[in-house]
Amino acid sequence: MRIDLHTHSTASDGTDTPAELVRNAAAAGLDVVALTDHDTVGGYAEAKRALRDCSSGLTLVTGAELSCRLAVPPSPGASGTSEDGAAGVSLHMLAYLFDPAEPELARERELVRDDRVPRARAMVDKLRELGVSITWEQVARIAGEGAVGRPHVATALVELGVVDSVSDAFTPQWLANGGRAYAEKHELDPFDAIRLVKAAGGVTVFAHPLALKRGQCVPESAIAELAAAGLDGIEVDHMDHDEPTRARLRGLAAELGLLTTGSSDYHGSRKTCRLGEYTTDPEIYGEIVRRATGALPVPGTVD
Repeated sequence: MRIDLHTHSTASDGTDTPAELVRNAAAAGLDVVALTDHDTVGGYAEAKRALRDCSSGLTLVTGAELSCRLAVPPSPGASGTSEDGAAGVSLHMLAYLFDPAEPELARERELVRDDRVPRARAMVDKLRELGVSITWEQVARIAGEGAVGRPHVATALVELGVVDSVSDAFTPQWLANGGRAYAEKHELDPFDAIRLVKAAGGVTVFAHPLALKRGQCVPESAIAELAAAGLDGIEVDHMDHDEPTRARLRGLAAELGLLTTGSSDYHGSRKTCRLGEYTTDPEIYGEIVRRATGALPVPGTVD
């Protein structure tokens, strides 16, 4: 089985619609794909409709990637704060097969989404102060109906010729955590995220925990604390983890009793990763499904 548990659609910051994502996952030969848009379940209905018409046997796992911030002391040589003075480290928590109607978790997702537009506007303002001829209208056009985020601002920088690629925009010079044009948004405490997802019957996996090029990462001691609080797993096989990092994370997962997943973090044409570039072991996937009580995977049909 080929199982990809981390993808994005136009419901957040991907370039494939949810229907296109499902069709492309089937065309890529995947057996299971998880739709994990940022802080939203807005793509579920369209993805499920497309799955019914797909006739490939693809299974859809519903999920989300939750924006979190962990309050930690700064690492050596790092301030531990952004330019806006907010303490802590941003991290993303993948949540799978939770009840999307559970009210407390739904309320927190809404708070994060509501803060996305003011945050993106603030980044545009900072970029204009730095001499970039970006406009809010340009970013809004790129985001379309999706939940606006940094990748949309980064795409605008590519359009303007300021950087060569979306990845090149995620540097301290521009949009990286604490970068010159970075702005804060409402984020969940990761311990609260674990509690809320569990209460909604879901399973939690810490996304790309040692993606150093994205900025400061949480210390391993904090991952141990998250594991003790009920974290189910960590994403190991990811494009932002080199081989030594993956080996280090596998050892940590074994020590802490955490599941290990692999995923593409697919964003369509916005990033270079391909669907199924990294995958999750079928036994791990089976354990995720076994632990979940909020929702079931949605099976496709076979001709």
